[in-house]
Amino acid sequence: MNLLELRNVTKGYGGRLALDGVSFELAEGSALGLLGPNGAGKTTALRLLLGFAAPSRGEVRLRGRDPRDPEARRGVGFLPERVSLPERARVASAVRLSAGLAGMRGADRDAAVAEMLDYVGLGERTGDRIGDLSKGLRQRVGFAMALIGRPALLLLDEPTSGLDPLGIRDARGWIQRARDEGAAVLVSSHGLSEIERTCDRVAILHDGQLAASGAIADVVRENESLEDAFVRLVGE
Repeated sequence: MNLLELRNVTKGYGGRLALDGVSFELAEGSALGLLGPNGAGKTTALRLLLGFAAPSRGEVRLRGRDPRDPEARRGVGFLPERVSLPERARVASAVRLSAGLAGMRGADRDAAVAEMLDYVGLGERTGDRIGDLSKGLRQRVGFAMALIGRPALLLLDEPTSGLDPLGIRDARGWIQRARDEGAAVLVSSHGLSEIERTCDRVAILHDGQLAASGAIADVVRENESLEDAFVRLVGE
C-alpha cells in the first residue's frame, strides 16, 4: 500500500515553477531518499506533503487523503531540518506534546514518553531545558518527537544534521527499525552516503523536474556509487 504519492504535481510561485510534473510514491516498509541540488524542489515537495501548500496542478496523497485533511496527518511523524523548540521547555514536555498530538493520554502517554526518551539516548536528560542542549541532543529530541506513537509514515528532513558518528549510527538504526515495523520513510538529504545506507529507493529532483526515480539499484549504473549517479543526472 502506498502511504505517499505525488501524481504529475506542478507547483508555481509567481512566475517560477518549483515543481514541474513530478511523480513518485512510497509504500509500506520502504524508504525513499529525496535528493537534489539546492533549489531543486525538495522543500516544496515536503511542504506539499505536510499540507502547508497545495499543488498548482496534479495530486498529492498522504495515506490516501489530501495532506490538508487533518486525518491524513494522523500516524505521520515529521522531523524538520532545524528542530525549533522553546529554549525553556523541558525535554520530556516537548516529547509529551507530540505524544498528545498522536492521541496518547494519561499514564499510557507518560510511559510511552519515558520509553522513547530511553530509546533515543535521552533517558537521563528528561528534565533538561532545550536551551541547554547541544545541536546533536536537540536532534535526538526531534527524533523522539517524530517517532513517538510508532507512526506509519516518517518524513525526515536532513535527519543526521548535528549528530556525531555515534548519533548517526543510532539514527540509521531508528530508521531501519521503523521500516522493519512496516513504516514508510522519506529522507530528504544532501548526504548521499546516508541515503545509500538507509534507503532502497530514490527520487532525484533537478530544476523542479524529476531526473530519476526508482530503486537505487536501477538508478545506479554498474560500478557507480549513488554520488556518481547523482552527478551524472544533475550535472557538475
